[in-house]
Amino acid sequence: MSAIVFHISGHGFGHASRQIEVIHALAARLPHHPIIVRTAVSPSLLSRSITVPHTVLEGPCDTGIRQRDSVTHDDEATVRDAMAFHATWPDRVNEECRRITHLAPALIVGDIPPLAFAVADRLGVPSVAIANFTWDWIYEWYPELRDAPGLLDGIRAEYAKASLALRLPLSHSFDMFPRVEDIPLIARRATRPREETRRLLGLPQDRRVALLSFGGYGLQRLNVAGLDCLDTWTVILTDRIASTVTAGPSVVFLPEQTFTDTLGYEDLVAAVDVVATKPGYGILSECAAAGTAVLYTSRGRFREYDVLVEAMPSLLRSRYLSQEALFAGQWNDALEDLMAQRAPSHVPRTDGAEVAADALVRLMV
Repeated sequence: MSAIVFHISGHGFGHASRQIEVIHALAARLPHHPIIVRTAVSPSLLSRSITVPHTVLEGPCDTGIRQRDSVTHDDEATVRDAMAFHATWPDRVNEECRRITHLAPALIVGDIPPLAFAVADRLGVPSVAIANFTWDWIYEWYPELRDAPGLLDGIRAEYAKASLALRLPLSHSFDMFPRVEDIPLIARRATRPREETRRLLGLPQDRRVALLSFGGYGLQRLNVAGLDCLDTWTVILTDRIASTVTAGPSVVFLPEQTFTDTLGYEDLVAAVDVVATKPGYGILSECAAAGTAVLYTSRGRFREYDVLVEAMPSLLRSRYLSQEALFAGQWNDALEDLMAQRAPSHVPRTDGAEVAADALVRLMV
């Protein structure tokens, strides 16, 4: 049976988390097609999240944005990596074709490496982009990349080869794609009640709980023990945030191994009162699905940030916290302000994975 290949950006885990939801929905509809995941995302992280048979082909599909930690970007490294990656583009496309041709792919999905669509065009198979932004749009903010001869035009030319683009909310114009369909949010959704998740994780039922969620880059310089909210709040962090922490009545440390296919990170998101984070599609969509409030800080020079911040009030309760206050531990007033907010009157749809899977099936029949 022909394979379905997912090319997934290794920039953070948000691209992978939403495509995992699509993979699950698609496997329920087409159970006999092998699922291949081409990505630089950690295989161990994928294995704890993907619950259907699949094969991971490791390696970068794109370069994304380089970061020093979860709220600081490395602009020089971002430019250097992107230039080097695209400087050998013809050879890279040839090698990728050699790598997957023997799988006889029937469909290639990209979120959102241009490589996916170049390879699909070369192999003569349909391809689908699923995303809320494209890399040419992100890279326009970097003068060195914007002015590099042919780089952005080359990326757009590869995107233009896609058979279909499924555009998620929190997006920009997808003018380079010949065919675009808008779909609802793709979000991981909790499968357990809030009280049950708190009981399983040993979290208090009678205290407000905040989860620190800053992606996989870490935030080692944050002094959790110095937060000014610990008298009335319990704060949770994982080893994505810090490698060591002094646990106590108000600080809970959960290693990544806590989360399995029966107790997911999305269950924790739904069980807490607030997620403290940097704005990113993955965590915002999960908070919107769960009705969880967001305390957010700036995330450095990233074009998507303004789009996400503008949309947040219509999706969920949100409150800004400066990086100065974040690292100074001055959280309490912001948390109390956040808890006093009313939830948005409109509940967003979060069934985008099912809508996307249906669109993929239509391309294959």
